[in-house]
Amino acid sequence: MNEARIDKWLWAARIFKTRSIAADACKNGRVMVGGTTVKPSRNVKVGETVNVRKPPVTYSFKILKTIEQRVGAKLLPEIYENVTTPDQYELLEMNRISGFVDRARGTGRPTKKDRRAMDAFVGPSLEGYGDFDFDADWDDEEE
Repeated sequence: MNEARIDKWLWAARIFKTRSIAADACKNGRVMVGGTTVKPSRNVKVGETVNVRKPPVTYSFKILKTIEQRVGAKLLPEIYENVTTPDQYELLEMNRISGFVDRARGTGRPTKKDRRAMDAFVGPSLEGYGDFDFDADWDDEEE
């Protein structure tokens, strides 16, 4: 086996969790071989370098063995060599340290700030609700 499909290899080498995710990454231009984006059906050979962009990092892998069947995690050093530059890992660490969660406004669970704003909006209208004496109001209308 001298060649393997890139989507199968990415899945078998445990770079992507499923083969369909690997194929989608290829279709969306996030996988490059030799500096050019590739389709999921492209065959890769031993010795080629595969670049995979998983924002904010671009990982680089040198293919040591072409496989199309998924293997255990202990066997991965025989399959590929991680040649990702250290500056890419620094980007990942900077993202982790910053603590900024990139999410669109209004999606997902409310933040603490959002919850406090909702409480401030709803809270005052409910205050004093238990203080109102309904019987006193009815007595006034009968007279």
